[in-house]
Amino acid sequence: MRPSFFHHLHPPTIPAPQARFRYTLGAGGISVYLVLVVIATGILEMFYYVPTPEGAAESVQTIAYLVPYGWLVRNLHYWGAQALIAAVSVHLVRVVMTGGYAPPRRLNYLVGIGLLLLCLFLDFTGYVLRWDQGVRWALVTGTNLITTIPLVGAGLYGFVMGGDQPGPATVVRFYAWHVFGLTLLLVGMGVWHLFRIRRDGGISVAPPVARVDPSRISRSELVRREVFAALIATAVLILLSIAFPAPIAAPIREGEAISGDARAPWFFLWVQQLLRWGDPFFLGVAVPAGLLLLITLLPYLLPGPRPVELGRWFPPSSRAAQIALGVVGAAILALTLLSLLFNNSSP
Repeated sequence: MRPSFFHHLHPPTIPAPQARFRYTLGAGGISVYLVLVVIATGILEMFYYVPTPEGAAESVQTIAYLVPYGWLVRNLHYWGAQALIAAVSVHLVRVVMTGGYAPPRRLNYLVGIGLLLLCLFLDFTGYVLRWDQGVRWALVTGTNLITTIPLVGAGLYGFVMGGDQPGPATVVRFYAWHVFGLTLLLVGMGVWHLFRIRRDGGISVAPPVARVDPSRISRSELVRREVFAALIATAVLILLSIAFPAPIAAPIREGEAISGDARAPWFFLWVQQLLRWGDPFFLGVAVPAGLLLLITLLPYLLPGPRPVELGRWFPPSSRAAQIALGVVGAAILALTLLSLLFNNSSP
């Protein structure tokens, strides 16, 4: 079969052991596919979404209840966005636990961290754009954390929110960031990330003389596996969309107090739990920023794997980086579970 455009996006052959699902977990390829799903469904939603305080929540309800198959498009957009954060996080764990951040891949590791942050901000801004009673934490508590930053907090809050409190300008600014600013950055950095993978020699693997299994697979076989994974991901997204509709609540009316569930989005539940214990700036801004900085600088602060150890899980020479990421991940997971338990036990 003559190679297509999609075949030429891949190298002619890749090492067979490192192409297996148990090594890659499929997280990188699934992340790319989910970005395409989220962008495609987001474009369809733009035809009906109204970025104003009066029309935002009602237009979401219109998409969900009146537009033909709008419920499916919205649910696919929602679940695709949630799955994207999970897939990118799993990809980060895989890269660190296999030593895939070692030179010459350190720069691309930083690009990957930037992509994870963009996914979080995209989910956060999209969450606020519902503009209903269910976004109380993100709209009030989450954004108020900006004001706790010394010296620049008040000005930064005004720039992000369009005023000294949530209002009409907030919806427009979040919409602009969500649809244009953050999305364009995500696409641009995503293309750069994929380019750097090819530029840095593809997936990390030991030198040829140190490989136990030197077999390779063709790009046709790799594309076949990727298409199969995309079909499975599509089926899972459709099942989730049918069984668990995206959340929707009563609109926020002008002059009306914001009520309802004050739970943060699931990916910020750990921050919400920290905020229960003390100073908002230290626990809500400084600690998360410190953890992010630690993860970002892992390739520069801690020893990387030796070249002969690449291409397998848990290289012994990079154990310190593995432990550091494991501790951070376990702490975030524990705080998330505590937040869920706290909310469920509240009266």
